[in-house]
Amino acid sequence: MDCDRRRVNEIIVGLGDVEVLGVDETVGLLRVHVRRRASRPSCGKCGGSLWSDGDRRVVLVDLPVFGRATRLVWHKRRWRCPAVDCAVGTVTEQDCEIASRREGLTARAGRWATWQAGRGRPLTDLAGELGCCWHVVNSSVQRWGQALLEADTQRLDGTEALGLDETLMARRGRFKTKIWSTSVVDTGRGRLLDIVPARTSKTPAQWILDRPEEWRDQIRWATLDLSGPYKAAFDTALLNAAQIADPFHVVRVANQALDEVRRRVQNATLGHRGRKADPLYRVRKLLLMASELINDDNRAKLLGLLEAGDPHGEVRDAWHAKEVLRSVYEIDDPDTAVEFVTQLAEDLQDPDLAPEVNRVGRTLSRWSTQITNWHVARVTNAATEAANKGDQTRQTRSLRIHQLQQLQNPRTTLRRQTQLEPPRNPHPDLKRGE
Repeated sequence: MDCDRRRVNEIIVGLGDVEVLGVDETVGLLRVHVRRRASRPSCGKCGGSLWSDGDRRVVLVDLPVFGRATRLVWHKRRWRCPAVDCAVGTVTEQDCEIASRREGLTARAGRWATWQAGRGRPLTDLAGELGCCWHVVNSSVQRWGQALLEADTQRLDGTEALGLDETLMARRGRFKTKIWSTSVVDTGRGRLLDIVPARTSKTPAQWILDRPEEWRDQIRWATLDLSGPYKAAFDTALLNAAQIADPFHVVRVANQALDEVRRRVQNATLGHRGRKADPLYRVRKLLLMASELINDDNRAKLLGLLEAGDPHGEVRDAWHAKEVLRSVYEIDDPDTAVEFVTQLAEDLQDPDLAPEVNRVGRTLSRWSTQITNWHVARVTNAATEAANKGDQTRQTRSLRIHQLQQLQNPRTTLRRQTQLEPPRNPHPDLKRGE
């Protein structure tokens, strides 16, 4: 057992070869003053000995001590080269074990905050526990998280199917401007690879192009949700990968068209939006349900209410179009699927059908290759959607936190990602159905 008071203090602080200069306490806050033990350094340019130029106090947020918020006051020595012809000037000591340059948290506090954020804790909770503002914790987590992503190259190994999808990250400013991001996911294994800003084609395409060429060549499938920007990104960065339209989003196009037809016919026949007793309003959910899931009683109800509220059969035609489109994914042979989709796209553009159904036909014609590629690969964008759902509450969950203890301190040259304000409402606006 060590009884020397100074040594006991240094052991409690636990920062290696440092000297504890003193401790001062205010209400609810503990300030520990430390200084590194180091010999006089030499000039890195001329090789001569440096002269002391005093010290500069840097206040860092540290982990709480015995239930009290703690600040580590680092007395950083400054050194000056006495040589007149040397251009070095003044040098300030650095120690990555204590904190990296321009960091607000100590290295151990930054690792702890990143670990906790990866486990799903909100940054506001971490800031409250450390006794600092949200922005200091957010900046540190971003730096450590970026370093983790750069060090974790194994997560990219074996990727054969890549998916892109957008996520609403936050709302910022007076008018609650939406801040979007794009998730890059290995859809074959359901693994989140990275998150890039915005939902345009530029940022995901650049992210893909920044990967090694060997990695890009091994990707066979690129999944997306009928998004023009993401299609452009794949066209730019993955020329050899076959694009696959996600089946859920393909059927969703037909469902949206069916709902629009129902609303239009509702207003045209009754002159108002859907009400509880209106025939078309009563079947709104049955129309969107898969036909094989509708029992006999509900089917009779559906057909009867369509007869009463759809005088020209437009809703019925849109419902049939949706069910026929769903049957595309019951086909096993890829060649038969190509022929089926081509003919269906042509049939749905018949002028006698509702304009909303015609729009579905044009969509099928434009995306026919991506739709029918599913019959070859059998890969969907479901893993990307699942990753996005988790990102809304755990935006750093995919980081390999177990590597944190062995990771070196993040360099100051790491690119700085856009900082987001704490989201007050993480959920996007939802349009109420009729």
